[in-house]
Parts: sequence; structure tokens; C-alpha cells
Amino acid sequence: MSELILNVSFAVGGPPRRPPAGNRRHRSFVRRRRLLERLGALKEKQLPPNARRQPKGDAKKPGAGASGPLLKASGAPPAPCKLVAIDCEMVGTGPGGRTSALARCSIVGYEGDVLYDQYVRPAEPVVDYRTRWSGVRRHHLANAVPFGKAQREILRLLSGKVVVGHAVHNDFKALRYCHPKALTRDTSKIPLLNRRGGFPEGVSVSLKRLAKELLHRDIQVRRAGPPRAGRNAD
Repeated sequence: MSELILNVSFAVGGPPRRPPAGNRRHRSFVRRRRLLERLGALKEKQLPPNARRQPKGDAKKPGAGASGPLLKASGAPPAPCKLVAIDCEMVGTGPGGRTSALARCSIVGYEGDVLYDQYVRPAEPVVDYRTRWSGVRRHHLANAVPFGKAQREILRLLSGKVVVGHAVHNDFKALRYCHPKALTRDTSKIPLLNRRGGFPEGVSVSLKRLAKELLHRDIQVRRAGPPRAGRNAD
């Protein structure tokens, strides 16, 4: 009797793969998108919903947002290299010197290192130097950086950074700039700081009072001369 040899494979085969739907252009797009997903080159908002990272469960618990303005949505603080603090000094231009114009800008990093500290010459003639509050005098602006150049340098430093300041909207206004709200931390509007300092949550407290209560330091006590780099205004 002749031998009968059977080659039997016990591997379980999956269902036949269906070709992707859509025309050739759409299929090419899907292939490129899958490749970018595997390489991690897509931003969070560009990923399909099922591939996005979900926020931590405790982010939605009651009271979890108490320190929200200081933290990312994930609950982790920003990297130190992404944090800067800004303070601007203004002088008066226009009729009666009522228009505030940038005259000095100071930016420091997370560790207090000075990233930028320059006097800035406004585009309009200065009517009021506001020396009592700004510390700026006429000779400081004689060879100061022109506003246009200073603005470009400053905005390059602020780009993509979390910017901390006190009543920082005034600084941005003097810079003729609007920083993303998600990357802005205004210490005059953080209820947690007010609570820790013993102030009502709904009021805007001066930086001088916050520094006294939270850091036990007296600031803004100089009566004359230019302010130090990084000194914030009320």
C-alpha cells in the first residue's frame, strides 16, 4: 500500500484583510497618517479620539481645580525651562501723558536668571516719565532700544513659554501683544494665593502685599533710581 502523506497546518488564519475604503488619494492619506502615528509625529489634537491620552481621573474631582491656574490639565507643573516671569515699566505719552508706553522690560527664568533687561525707547515723545513708580529718567531712554526691536526680542523669548506676572495684562498691553491665555499665570487673579495670604478670593491684591504675607519680604520700597531686574509692579 502506498503511503499517503498529509501536510496539515494548525495555524489559525485570520479573516481576509479588507482593502481600505475610499479612493486612491484617501488610502494614501490613511497610510501616511498611520506612519506618522507610529513615529509619534502627530500633535495630541491631531490624533484620533481613541488614541489620545486621557486626563488623570483626579483632575475632575471636586476641588481638584483649586490650583488649576498653576498646573497643566494633566496635573503636572510645566517644565522649569518653559517658565518665565515678566515685569514692564511704563512712561506716559500722548495728551497729558495718559497713554502708557513701554520704557523697560525685565524677564527672568525659573531660577531667577535674567533673560532680558533693557530700557525701551517709545515711538512717541515721552510726556511723563512717572519716575516715582517706574524709576525711569530721561537719560535712561537716551540710548535705549527702539520699541520695534525690543518687541521682537521680547516676543521671541515669550514664545511657547508659560508667562508669570502680576496684572500681566498691563505688560502685554504695553508690548502690544496678546499671550495665549492657557500659557498665562496672573498672580493678581489666583484665588489660592489670596487664600494663603489671608485675603478674600475675589479681590485683586497688590504684589507688595502678597510678597509680604507669602514670602515675608518687603518690596517696592525704593523712592528713586531705576528698579532692579525682575521687580514687579503693583
